[in-house]
Amino acid sequence: MFKAAVLLSQQYNITIEGQFIGWQAVQTGASPIAAVNGVCRALSTSDIFGIVGPSLSLEVPITAEFAKDVGIPAVSYAATNPDFSNRNMYPAFYRVVPSDSAAAIAIVKLFIRFNWTSCIIIYQNDQFGTGGANVIKDELHKNDLTVATMVVFDIETRSIRGDLSTSLIGSSSRIVVLWATSTHTPLILQNALDSNVLGPKFTWILSSSVRLNSFDKKFSQQLIGMLTVEPTIASAVGASINTTL
Repeated sequence: MFKAAVLLSQQYNITIEGQFIGWQAVQTGASPIAAVNGVCRALSTSDIFGIVGPSLSLEVPITAEFAKDVGIPAVSYAATNPDFSNRNMYPAFYRVVPSDSAAAIAIVKLFIRFNWTSCIIIYQNDQFGTGGANVIKDELHKNDLTVATMVVFDIETRSIRGDLSTSLIGSSSRIVVLWATSTHTPLILQNALDSNVLGPKFTWILSSSVRLNSFDKKFSQQLIGMLTVEPTIASAVGASINTTL
């Protein structure tokens, strides 16, 4: 989509200091060092005036710090960690997606709507997961709602720390908020299926969509009732949009 925007800018003769807008693509591989390395290489061969990305929250701190030091903006299309909204810490970082603070507010409204009073939070242990889990916990506490248990999914070992069945069944809550990327969500759900802690025993709220046909069909009844909280375009929910943009 970004490349399409650049091509359109060239068709409409949009220039910066008399020069058409171009681009260089860098594959980061979910590595902050690889992201900065790619940016450094691009800066050494071209007149770069901005960074589009990175996509992952774990890549943002070092990339945003580098962008600040060299005096160019970094505009992410996917990083949602609320910490990056701190203008003092990240003065050169911007994004075109809402932070997880907006999702946390939506989750609280869901709890109030259905009279839920507590939940279990499962989150992956990186910038995205930790930031999202913390802002959800804080928003719930503001509204006198309880986080009964916090469960960590280790992205290095790709497994839950501890026993998922014990953590969930031993909790007083039956609402589970899963804050993980689309890469890790299927792994966590498969663990939950194997531990028999999905529906109808528990109601799960996911932060990313997952293909239900990727699981064995014998689990189909247990997958019924899951909810997903994701950003969407304004027009899909009847909100106003900038039609000129």
